[in-house]
Amino acid sequence: MQARALRFEKIEGLGNDFIVVRAENEGAVSREQAWLLCDRRFGVGADGVLLVLPGRAGAVAHMRVINADGSVPEMCGNGLRCVALALASAGLATGSSGGGSFLVSTDAGLRECEVTGDGARAQVTVDMGPVRVGEALDLEAEGVALHLVRADAGNPHAVTFDAVPEEVFRRVGLAFATHAAFPRGANIELTRVGPTGLDVVVWERGVGLTLACGTGACAALAVACAEGRAAYDTPTEVRLPGGALRITLRRSDGHALMEGPARRVFTGEVLVTG
Repeated sequence: MQARALRFEKIEGLGNDFIVVRAENEGAVSREQAWLLCDRRFGVGADGVLLVLPGRAGAVAHMRVINADGSVPEMCGNGLRCVALALASAGLATGSSGGGSFLVSTDAGLRECEVTGDGARAQVTVDMGPVRVGEALDLEAEGVALHLVRADAGNPHAVTFDAVPEEVFRRVGLAFATHAAFPRGANIELTRVGPTGLDVVVWERGVGLTLACGTGACAALAVACAEGRAAYDTPTEVRLPGGALRITLRRSDGHALMEGPARRVFTGEVLVTG
């Protein structure tokens, strides 16, 4: 099978790192190729591949996400910030000479992005759309019981405020993320409320524990607001292992406005087969 060269950018948002590829169609990187590219020993190494495709419905581009295991989620908040940086720094976004507001389409719908910064590092604000809080669940897996609340941030989440040690969460995260209660799987957020914001650890569906998860941070804040643990319409610091996001949840429409960094680590070219 003949090999071909694939150009990419490695971009990270709070340590949630991605291989960003500009392409004309979804076939540019297959699920199997993404799995190989994301391998941290035999590939480039990343939490996922982001395909930047021609835009839909008036957007400047469409983002398709492929997780490190080859699965395809509906949405990725940190990934969207990385794509926004790639578009703005390449001059492909409207009004983007180092900044500007523009639309990116995703499998979860249109998202408005605004980039402030230079070509290598920027602060990116994204209107993540509405985050819907659902039912509460009491589940058990591998001998651990958790009280969880469903949330939909364009992809499925379940948030817990239970006082579970992080080392236990590391052990049981996969069992809850793949629990029968979640037919499509779910991202699980272990959340603690502090005096100055939230502390969140996320087990990401299709990836595992990551340093940061944008949609997970939004889901955690939405559930916290719904339960009176945090305030609507107030910029809130959501701290993840890789750093902090600043998120405001609007009471009027449930939209989460997320602000956080994105940084280009390097660019390169890799051989792929198929």
